[in-house]
Amino acid sequence: MGEAAAIAPGSYDVVEFDDTWVAVFNVEGEYLAIEDVCTHDGAELTGGEVRGCVIECPRHGACFDLRTGEAMTPPAYEATRTYPVKVDDGRIFLKESE
Repeated sequence: MGEAAAIAPGSYDVVEFDDTWVAVFNVEGEYLAIEDVCTHDGAELTGGEVRGCVIECPRHGACFDLRTGEAMTPPAYEATRTYPVKVDDGRIFLKESE
């Protein structure tokens, strides 16, 4: 995917992975990857406020756990997909979800 150092703590990058837009977040040095889509209406999650390991959809306020993809608040009820992240020699690698 790219260099881990390019994603500072508290920031993110969006990449295309297996024909899907995936947002990779640096949460206090932990890299978390989530499909960049709100399951409520298909909008992008990026651009929403991030508090700890939770992102709030900028359109309607649904919150998702960046670690599990779980929808935590209405109007979203379905989880969004997460991806395992591996950092090796300073580079970030995504793996297909299990």
